[in-house]
Amino acid sequence: MKELTDKLFYERKLTKDEWVKLLKNPSPEYAAKHAGKLCMRAYGNKVFVRALIELTSFCKNDCFYCGIRRSNRCAQRYRLDDKTVLLCCESAYSCGMRTFVLQGGEDEYFSQSHVCALIAEIKTRFPDCAVTLSLGEKSKEEYAAYRRSGADRYLLRHESANEAHYKQLHPSEMRLERRKQCLFELKELGYAVGSGFMVGVPFQTCETLAEDMLFLEKLSPDMIGIGPFIPAGNTPFETFKSGSGAFTMYLISLLRIAFPLALIPSTTALGVMGGRIGGIRAGANVIMPNFTPVEYREKYSIYENKARSGENAEDAIGRLREEMRAISREVVIDRGDKRRCI
Repeated sequence: MKELTDKLFYERKLTKDEWVKLLKNPSPEYAAKHAGKLCMRAYGNKVFVRALIELTSFCKNDCFYCGIRRSNRCAQRYRLDDKTVLLCCESAYSCGMRTFVLQGGEDEYFSQSHVCALIAEIKTRFPDCAVTLSLGEKSKEEYAAYRRSGADRYLLRHESANEAHYKQLHPSEMRLERRKQCLFELKELGYAVGSGFMVGVPFQTCETLAEDMLFLEKLSPDMIGIGPFIPAGNTPFETFKSGSGAFTMYLISLLRIAFPLALIPSTTALGVMGGRIGGIRAGANVIMPNFTPVEYREKYSIYENKARSGENAEDAIGRLREEMRAISREVVIDRGDKRRCI
């Protein structure tokens, strides 16, 4: 509905009922036009790149949608040693990356002291770079220790802001209340915080999505990551259909309008559906090329058919620059910190 899109553009907020109406009656081209204006005003034609390094495919959690859930006996498990992680950072730095994203399952092998030492070493070797962590739920004390060691940002998707829906996606020991608490603790500690959700995940409705939008308004994250749900084999959700790439791009536009200064990636999951460029056109301004060594990359199988898993990272960066030039965007050598004003 164009009138609600306009209201969001000028007022930056909607009621739950208004969000539901907007989601049920999409105007994607109109939303993308508004989103494009705001993204250009805040960041120009810049696209920021972050080097994704997938630390471990071990995870203590049993989320119903995830291919590396602890109950998946078919999952291939690995852990990167620190030497390999640092080599990945060196490779990424030489390609122009100035942010390293250390992502992994909730693996207790990576103790607080281990992670802190790794962060400190990365910051010593690459002082002009940002370190982003995506390692799941930790205690406030552990988050604080990471921060003291030099971590700059933390990514933790809330997955669903609706209590009943969250329980349909996770085992009973995982609680939405705790997930939200982690996000606000991260903000309190001075992290640049990212959250988000999957689009088209089982049992999701426009009503639950509206609650996601309202929660993000309350959280006011620096980064917002969304991508289409893609089923993973040997999980309870393996027979469900994938989420819509087109609807994901529409939501990216709405998020850009609601959060003009946010850093919004065109995610790997969207790339699987051929939508990486579409995500940028819709209002995203971040892409995260995978710098995990090729021999491990396919083992981090959180969903099926991860995009170009065997491609050399340096070749991927060259191709990415060409793709962005074709749509009048520039991949920049920059930490890509969030702007504080337009």
